Amino acid sequence: MTRPGRFSRTALVAAVALTAAGCGIRGTSVPVDAGGAPSRVSCKVPDRAKGTPTEGLTQVTVYLVCSSTLAQVERTVGLTAPTTAPVERLRAARALLDELRQQPSRAEEEAGFSSAVPQELKVNGPRAGDPAESLRLSIRPEDLPSFALAQLVCTYGAAPALGRTHAAVLGGPGKDVPHRYDCSSDVLSDPDIAQNAGWGDPLSEEG
Repeated sequence: MTRPGRFSRTALVAAVALTAAGCGIRGTSVPVDAGGAPSRVSCKVPDRAKGTPTEGLTQVTVYLVCSSTLAQVERTVGLTAPTTAPVERLRAARALLDELRQQPSRAEEEAGFSSAVPQELKVNGPRAGDPAESLRLSIRPEDLPSFALAQLVCTYGAAPALGRTHAAVLGGPGKDVPHRYDCSSDVLSDPDIAQNAGWGDPLSEEG
């Protein structure tokens, strides 16, 4: 003799299975979270949101993260004309780092931009024995998130105040020699290349 409760549960399971089969849905015992709907970002800030540089401010290019790549964003900062003076080079490097550390504007966020550069990161000039164009970071370059290192390299490499060399010579707080990191198209399209062994050529004052 079949109990009524058991019959009801069995009938319910069978009905659900038949309904799913009729809709062409394959049953599964594992809960599935489809997540939110996919979103598309432009990776481009509207011109109206960029503003116009005022007297005493200079327009610069910084590289932010967008859709797993790096893309350019124009900012305005208080920088002087390009110069080889160490004090001015360091001032420019710190101003650009400040831009990378700050929260993207609302327009930049809506366009899909973010930054991976740590808030605590600092930059100093070269030590004795370093190449003149070197910059020393408070965190070893190889210990930075790959996207953060790529942002720094490409932002510094694009800066007229730093020579617009499409590269950056960076060292850490220790005794390791600085390395030259090139901002290539591969780095822009795949910033995770920063984690690949071999990115960055060691330099010395003689080299």
